[in-house]
Amino acid sequence: MELDADGRCSLKGCVMAAITHICTLDYVAKMLDEDAELLEAIVYNDENLTYGSIVSVYVGPDETITALTDDGIEELTDLIKAARLTTRTWHEFLDDFVDDTDLVLRIKAKLPW
Repeated sequence: MELDADGRCSLKGCVMAAITHICTLDYVAKMLDEDAELLEAIVYNDENLTYGSIVSVYVGPDETITALTDDGIEELTDLIKAARLTTRTWHEFLDDFVDDTDLVLRIKAKLPW
């Protein structure tokens, strides 16, 4: 990337990665063999993944579905993998990242993963 004298990006030589596809959260859940509601609860707070990794797709005037970029899928996978080191870390993760008590109880009951 080239910067001009003021430190700003000049359009000449600037390269930005283009997102060419995204995956719906339901599809990501199938790929990762995870509960779709759990993934929805995790990405509901958009600060849990890097800005731009979560995409809202409008499927109607007032209806959206959530999708992730490849980077978002990788981040989510790493986040879940790190949380599943022990039963204790998994339970702490669920308590910290999921606001729905019934969902947390349902997911905790699925142990061992």
